[in-house]
Amino acid sequence: MGKFENTLESILRGSSDQNVAFGDLRHVLSRLGFDERIKGDHFIFSRDGVVEIINLQPIGNKAKAYQVKQVRNLIVKYKFAGDRA
Repeated sequence: MGKFENTLESILRGSSDQNVAFGDLRHVLSRLGFDERIKGDHFIFSRDGVVEIINLQPIGNKAKAYQVKQVRNLIVKYKFAGDRA
């Protein structure tokens, strides 16, 4: 399994939201087809067909746990993970 798959599995498990690297979370969203724009320390992700906009800010090199949960909810809601969700 590659880094993308490992990070996606970690996000979907939800057992260590506070330990997801910010760069890995950005990479997952990028691979799932989200467009990224940056405004200050806000990384804003959007995608055609997805109503919600994801606004991420890092804490050091980690993602905020509640933001990892928001990403997980979108992955499950829109079935981006296929049969893994």
